[in-house]
Amino acid sequence: DQIIDSSKVEAGNALIGIASSGPHSNGYSLIRKVIEVSKADLSQPCGEKHTLGEALLAPTRIYVKSIHTLLQQIDIHAMSHITGGGLLENIPRVMPENTRAQIDASSWQLPDVFKWLQREGNIEMQEMYRTFNCGIGMVLVVNAEDVDNAIELLNRAGERACRLGEITSSAGAPDVVIK
Repeated sequence: DQIIDSSKVEAGNALIGIASSGPHSNGYSLIRKVIEVSKADLSQPCGEKHTLGEALLAPTRIYVKSIHTLLQQIDIHAMSHITGGGLLENIPRVMPENTRAQIDASSWQLPDVFKWLQREGNIEMQEMYRTFNCGIGMVLVVNAEDVDNAIELLNRAGERACRLGEITSSAGAPDVVIK
């Protein structure tokens, strides 16, 4: 059994994002407020397949089987489950001092439910990243040379994974920059 304690995280490592199924039970105080203020009809369409209510209440995706399969072939340096605190507060918890997670915002598409929340709640994107998973439910840190294989394995296991960015050097406490 291997313990993933983040001790191998270093500049040059790659970040992989695994898609969420929706808000994953986080940010619901703000979600309720947006619904109340916007007087939202929860039966309105949200994307092509779901109503707003269905999108907001989608069951939380569980990643254990996919991650277990990946661990058999890839050295995962760190894992961050994107819960309350969103991308900005969860990822630094698995990073050492003097590192930064540089994330390319164009590397994944913001799901319709989060677009609706941002628009109807008039929520700044930084606040979205701090409150919600914004469509990324799990972030993995791996060696850069393993990223393509890891993404292929995750996608074969039924996930939707993408390269989000990389770990870079930075002075001080670990942080996240999304551009």
